[in-house]
Order: sequence, then C-alpha cells, then structure tokens
Amino acid sequence: MAIEDKNNSYRIYLVAFLIFMMALAIAMKLTNIQWVKGDYYRKLAKDRTVKNFIIPANKGNIYSADGSLLATSIPNYEIRFDAVAPESEVFEKNIKPLADSLSLLLKKPSGFYLNELRKARANKNRYYLIARDLSYTEFIKLKGFPLFNLGAYKGGIIIEQETIREHPIGKIAERTVGYIGFDDKGNENPVGIEGAFEKYLEGKDGKILKQKIAKGQWKPIRDVNEIDPQDGYDIVSTIDVYIQDIAHHALLKQLELYEADHGCVVVMETKTGHVKAITNLGRNLKSGLYSERLNYAIGESHEPGSTFKLVDLMILLEDKKIDTSAVFNTYPS
Repeated sequence: MAIEDKNNSYRIYLVAFLIFMMALAIAMKLTNIQWVKGDYYRKLAKDRTVKNFIIPANKGNIYSADGSLLATSIPNYEIRFDAVAPESEVFEKNIKPLADSLSLLLKKPSGFYLNELRKARANKNRYYLIARDLSYTEFIKLKGFPLFNLGAYKGGIIIEQETIREHPIGKIAERTVGYIGFDDKGNENPVGIEGAFEKYLEGKDGKILKQKIAKGQWKPIRDVNEIDPQDGYDIVSTIDVYIQDIAHHALLKQLELYEADHGCVVVMETKTGHVKAITNLGRNLKSGLYSERLNYAIGESHEPGSTFKLVDLMILLEDKKIDTSAVFNTYPS
C-alpha cells in the first residue's frame, strides 16, 4: 500500500513539474514577444492593419484655342465576380435576373452568362471576369444589377478602375496633341504637347493613411501626415480644331491621290506666329492606310536653302530697301 501511495505521489509531482515547465516556457515566450521582439511584432501588426494609400492626382486637360477638348482623362472599369461570396439562397434567387441584365448590357445570350456564372461558382472561382473597358455610364448600370447591387461581400462584385487618356477628336492631330509612349526597352517616350508639358499636366499624387477593419475594407485615418493630391494644370494650345480638320483631310486626299509615302501640313497665323494646325500623315506599308506616325514637320525640318531667296526679295521690296531696277552681280557665287 505504501509503495502504491509513493508511486501516486511520484506521478503527481511529475505532472506538476511538467505543468510548471510548460508555464515557465509560456512565460518565457511571452517575455520574448513582449520585450525582446516587441517592437518587431508591433511594427508587423501595424504594417498589416495600417497602410499608406496613394491618392492619384487628376491629370490636366489639353484644349484647343476655342476651348474644345483635345485630350482628357476618363475612368475605365473592369468588373469581376467572386462566385464564392454570395450565400447559396441569395445566389440562386438572383442568378437568373443577373444573367438577363448582363445579356442586355453586354449583348451576349442570357444562357451564356447563366452557365458561366454557375460554372464559376462550382469551380469556386473568386476572380471571374465579367467585362472590361466599361465606361462610367455602363459601370453605373452594371453596379445596379441584381446580386451586384448587394455589394462586394454579399453580391461578390469586384470593381477595378483605371484612368485612361482619350482624344475626343480621334486620330486627327494625334501626334501633335501627343501621348506618353514606350520604346522597345520599356522606356518612356513622350511625344507632342502631352510629352513636352508632362510635368505640368500630371500633377502630384497625394497619400492617405488607412486602417484595415475587415477583409478588403480599409478605413481612412485622418492625421497630420495626410497629403492631398495636386491636380495637373490644363493647357490651352493655339490649335484651331476647324482648321486642323481641313488640313488633315486635305493632306490625306492628296497623299491617297499620289500614293505618297508621307506628308505634312503646318498652318501658321502670320500676325502672331501661332500654329493653328499641324498634321503629319505616314503610310503603313502593310495596310496602305495613312495615320499620324511621326511628326515630319519637326523631325524632317532643315535649312530652306535657295527656296528662301524669294522670301528675302519680297521683304526687301516691301520695306523699300531695293526696287525692281536694281542690278546685283552674283558672280562667282
């Protein structure tokens, strides 16, 4: 009996010792987390819950002399669908009217969307593409469709927005108005007015501190470090849209008539020196179509040479520096 009591006491001491060692290990771990690596873990937690977000600045517009838009920035939307997010009852209730609505907007059969959405849910696709390159008007319509009008967490809609640069007058004066292109190595290749005045047009992005309050949800934290974006400046050019349109089509007509490789037209107001139109058209060897490929008026400019003698003579006559009876010996030039 004494031996059995002794064994029980031994077991109790062993269990107590193990509990003590576990408690000591936990205490040491907590001390390590709190004091030794406290700053590291606090920073890690902050980085995961608090984050700086960029507030994009609105890029400035480019206008013609009469106030017509030559270049502006517009929002462009891509819509995706998290097929796992909606509850089963909500999904089944709204799937058919959603497919019908998508069919009306995107011009594909309702059955197509019905099958695709069900397939996406069966495959647990959380990033199914609904549509891309939507305008703001189309985006607003789609956002109000059944299921999608429940939002991201109940309806599964995922909205991705980007800003794109648009030229309202199309391909006319495209090279002159300009854009930010890229060469074969991925380096920026700014051209035209857009490229020349990029630093004025682009503005300065701002930043705001946000705190994560739920999955994918961030709440702004107003603090002294918040920086408001500074929108870019607008630029008013000397281009006259009416004259530009005439010059473009007149040049295009002659190039097509003579099957020329390229050509350019520059219209300048002589009193002010303002360029009212500048059009450059080059021929695509594969398609045979003409488009604004290079700024030939600037890129191929050179000294006028002998053709400028007539201009000199007209100026001298107008300013009464010589008359038509004057004789000059140009030998041996």
